[in-house]
Amino acid sequence: MPDIRRTATDLYLKTVTTLHRRLLEVTGGRVGTRFKRMPTLTLTTTGRRSGLPRTVVLTVPVVQGDSYLIVASRGGDDLSPDWFHNLCAHPEVAVSFQHGPIQPMTAHVLSPAERERRWPEVIAAYPGYETYQKRTTRRIPLIVLTPLGI
Repeated sequence: MPDIRRTATDLYLKTVTTLHRRLLEVTGGRVGTRFKRMPTLTLTTTGRRSGLPRTVVLTVPVVQGDSYLIVASRGGDDLSPDWFHNLCAHPEVAVSFQHGPIQPMTAHVLSPAERERRWPEVIAAYPGYETYQKRTTRRIPLIVLTPLGI
């Protein structure tokens, strides 16, 4: 029997992502490049089972030069988002920061020690992430995206 809560969450997240991507496309990036006071990016991963490209829109709480720190929070759900599992299987991704040019990047999941060191930066950018962490027993992963080859 399917998990109705997960199915509803999946449908909601897919709908929001699709609408956000369409908004970026229709406005040429004039609307939708910021959300909750954070910049956004589109992340294209390779599906770990399908091998097909999968694109989501995410907030970026920390920008450091050409690198981006992102959060696999899924709103504090007990399950990590599909895109996280995809980039774990295939860390080479494509990123468009604030509707800019698409660039190849590498995803690096932070170790527990790195995550603890960087978590305060994430909370400073958006305190809601602390609420998300309190909703779940899993440790919400942090990922750094860096330009390919760096």
